Amino acid sequence: MTYAVRYYTKTGNTKRLAKAIAKELGVEALPISEAIEEPVDILFLGNSYYAFNIDPEVKAFVGSLDKNKVGKIVNFGSAAMLNSTYKKVKAEADKVGIPMDEKEFHCKGEFKGIHKGRPNQDDIDAAVQFVKQYK
Repeated sequence: MTYAVRYYTKTGNTKRLAKAIAKELGVEALPISEAIEEPVDILFLGNSYYAFNIDPEVKAFVGSLDKNKVGKIVNFGSAAMLNSTYKKVKAEADKVGIPMDEKEFHCKGEFKGIHKGRPNQDDIDAAVQFVKQYK
């Protein structure tokens, strides 16, 4: 199996998860500004809610993906208020014909003092455990 890890973050929370996931998979976690150049079986995509939606940059990144280079997307992220971005990301992935795995990883993330210190080490450990099922 081949993997790529991409993330979008404004606070650094999702980046921390991405780095732990990438380390477990033996790849580098890169921001979504870095295109997927080589074919991968699984793209782990980290993102969060901003103003009750996924960021336009995440939409553009998913829209730019080549279905011949990405086997499927596994969604992960953190958020202070809302939970899963799965449906929003899947809507964009469907437009380019890339399947989304039914499973995803999500945890609380700190924002303006809410959920202070999250994701914490337990959250990071849980993300790593989640990823092990794909190896």
